[in-house]
Amino acid sequence: MTYRKSIKVEQDDITDEISKAFDYQFNGTTSFEIPFLPELPKEYGIGLIVGASGSGKSSLLQSFGKEQELFWDESKAICSHFIDATEAQEKLGGVGFNSIPSWLRPYHVLSTGEKFRADLARRLNTNSVIDEFTSVVDRNVAKSCAYAIRRYVDKKDLKNIVFASCHYDIIEWLQPDWVFDTTTNRLTVGRGSVRPEIELEVLPCSIQTWKMFCHHHYLSGNINKSSRCWFAIWGGTIVGFAAVITLPCGTLTNSWKGHRTVILPDYQGLGLGVRLSDAIGAIHIQNGLRYFSKTGHIRLGEYRNASKNWRPTTHNMEDRSRQYARSIKNKPNTFYSKELMEKHANRICYCHEYVGQNELL
Repeated sequence: MTYRKSIKVEQDDITDEISKAFDYQFNGTTSFEIPFLPELPKEYGIGLIVGASGSGKSSLLQSFGKEQELFWDESKAICSHFIDATEAQEKLGGVGFNSIPSWLRPYHVLSTGEKFRADLARRLNTNSVIDEFTSVVDRNVAKSCAYAIRRYVDKKDLKNIVFASCHYDIIEWLQPDWVFDTTTNRLTVGRGSVRPEIELEVLPCSIQTWKMFCHHHYLSGNINKSSRCWFAIWGGTIVGFAAVITLPCGTLTNSWKGHRTVILPDYQGLGLGVRLSDAIGAIHIQNGLRYFSKTGHIRLGEYRNASKNWRPTTHNMEDRSRQYARSIKNKPNTFYSKELMEKHANRICYCHEYVGQNELL
């Protein structure tokens, strides 16, 4: 069922000329239909209003509240618009925005996809409403962002968030607790759709492939020239890159360590980074080799801490400056500048060995 809503606008020379040109009777009053919303669950995580343009989505969304207006200070990094660093990391990561260099840039220089995620990160709270969800971004960004949001909402136990969108392809990725279709006036309650399987194909590649990814690494665009490299393909598209180097150690043989892992920004938020990392580990142990990895990336490090596929090594979660100091003690000729040691003084480093298998291979 629907009801009709009327509003008045000021008549002027332009409205008069247009209405006469098209022989349209206009007296300053315009009306449109808005669907009646059926009774909804009192408490839910995510609700979605979906339908064609002009079907009343935005008007219906207003019954849940007003979308938060945002101000972005051009003199500040986007991460500085949150309460503290912890909230910035959690919320930006929660919408699949995992590019640390972009976190430190002002809003006006971000790409359309990055702006979309940054806006979502600030608006994503209990009882928030978000209009035109995913309408301005590439469909891959839309799907990855929807997937990341569902995980974040569940993790933080957020309640009664309502989205409006004209795109149906996000439903299986967002997994809303209810969907109201303004085109059919149909309400569906429950996560009825099944999220698609994500299958990565991991193939060896030339080190030259790094040029596609070097600007997206969270620490450095450099790469060791002796690296062994792979790229990850999803749905026929290259989405990720991984590189490893040998691990020279007197007590270990046939050992390698992770050097670079990057997922392109449009595909962040789907968990592809940890899948690729696991796949590279599996490739090594299946060939009788040992595989180690060290990272300062919190999300990747915490994943490994919780995963049965990875075993913490002796210096896991140790202050990196202590590792530098130990290296200098063991190898007096090793050079680490005072500036570098101070830079990493409070930076925790996650250290693990891959010991599991990977079903992706």
